[in-house]
Amino acid sequence: MNVRIVLISGAVASGKSTLSKGLVSRFGARLIKTKNLILEHFPDAKSERRELQDLGDKLDTRTSFRWVRDAVSSDIRDRGLSASIVVVDAVRKSEQVDAIRRAYGPRVFHVHLSASTRELEKRYAGRRGSVDRELSSYSSVLRGSKTEKRISLLKAVADAVIETDRCDKEDVLVRVASQLGLYGREQDQLVDVVVGGQFGSEGKGHICSYLAPEYDVLVRVGGPNAGHKVFQIPEPYTHRQLPSGTLFSDAKLLIGPGAVIDVDTLLKEASDCDVDDKRLSIDPQAMIISDEDKASEADLVKAIGSTGKGVGAAAARRITDRVKRKFTLARDVSELRPFCRSVAEQLEDAYAHRRRVLLEGTQGTGLSIFHGSYPHVTSRDTTVAGCLSEAGIPPIRVRRVIMVCRSYVIRVKSPYRSSSGPLKGELDWHEISRRSHIPLKEFYGKELGSVSQNLRRVGEFDWAQLRRAALLNAPTDIALTFADYLDKSNSEARRFEQLTAPTINFAEEIEKVASAPVSLISTRFHWKSIIDRRAW
Repeated sequence: MNVRIVLISGAVASGKSTLSKGLVSRFGARLIKTKNLILEHFPDAKSERRELQDLGDKLDTRTSFRWVRDAVSSDIRDRGLSASIVVVDAVRKSEQVDAIRRAYGPRVFHVHLSASTRELEKRYAGRRGSVDRELSSYSSVLRGSKTEKRISLLKAVADAVIETDRCDKEDVLVRVASQLGLYGREQDQLVDVVVGGQFGSEGKGHICSYLAPEYDVLVRVGGPNAGHKVFQIPEPYTHRQLPSGTLFSDAKLLIGPGAVIDVDTLLKEASDCDVDDKRLSIDPQAMIISDEDKASEADLVKAIGSTGKGVGAAAARRITDRVKRKFTLARDVSELRPFCRSVAEQLEDAYAHRRRVLLEGTQGTGLSIFHGSYPHVTSRDTTVAGCLSEAGIPPIRVRRVIMVCRSYVIRVKSPYRSSSGPLKGELDWHEISRRSHIPLKEFYGKELGSVSQNLRRVGEFDWAQLRRAALLNAPTDIALTFADYLDKSNSEARRFEQLTAPTINFAEEIEKVASAPVSLISTRFHWKSIIDRRAW
């Protein structure tokens, strides 16, 4: 039996019910209220405080203080392990506590709440007219009950004592949950991160969809200006807001507080993928893109080949409009409210239960607003550090960093004459076709931007860029994609040794430059196309 039994004691108005409700809502605890137990034993009783106090004393005498213990035992026997925590609100005598401890030993945790008399009087006065038929004042509560007068004696036998007039209800919940180990007692490395090592479109969606079944939680950051295409039959699907593993697992889905959201795009994607509010959590503080944001980026589209989806403008407003208060967050959108819940709490729960988390970065390291070829960059930091910050994940939680690199580097192509940024060793698709023996027309079908739908620019593999990206991201693994672009025959390879000799040499040199193994190799866009060389 793994059930923990939490006993709460304390004076009237000390915060017992608030704490018990917090344990129920935040940690899924099961609640036993001694008031309800009394009314079950005395069905004709009125829900008046003085009478409840007297009837509780009668039950103590009649059962030798075992009535609360018996109720706990009955609950566990009848309802089993539907909850790992059973909360008793409240115990009022040390003998009741002793009876439960004798039955359940170290599984019992007793927390006593207290506050100054002045604070208790103030709180009690504010409770008049509640469900309970309260007495006229706090002093009346004490005057007629020896049990209530002696409640402070339970401090001496409690496992934890918390002065509730020195902290608010959230503080009390955090302190008790920490004592119970509900947040986990170790900094387990449970998070794997996938980032792009070039200018985006490295095939991160394909890699993430392949890895997704191994994880319990999938996290997406960034915005709808990045599309991650996944293989589906009959047609591929492009994710712009949801994690790329959405259709490949039953994992919980999280969109972090640093994300930027296009409401229509997100809701359509959730509908397409049959994702409901039980599975998807959107942090209430995620920023919402407005129509004005999209309109304001017209010049960026012309100047640097931006996708013009309003992501940068929304991110800028998050900073500049704090005084004007013209911003809209996820919590302010009625259609998103059912999905809104703290991503920090969802992650905390995942850590406590040792659930594996996959964080999916968007775009590529070469587009980082800090580390890319400014001004031809995106509006966010696309490195591992930036993605972790947007999601709210500390570096100590990271286990693996998978950096995705494609065989030929690409950049988006501006529909205007302006450049979308430097691209070393720029080629054209005729040359890639000649080298790989892939018909030219196939590239025109594959190499359209997932969001812009413009034909991408293409260049030689940039070794200096690889080293720079490795320096910024410290990858533990490299995922090499588009191996078929090196040679069409690679598309039929199922094992590393079946790749062409030049491709094997290419992968081995990547390992040397990046100081990380090439653990995953994508040989074509198909669900059976991943050569998996991982040792984890």
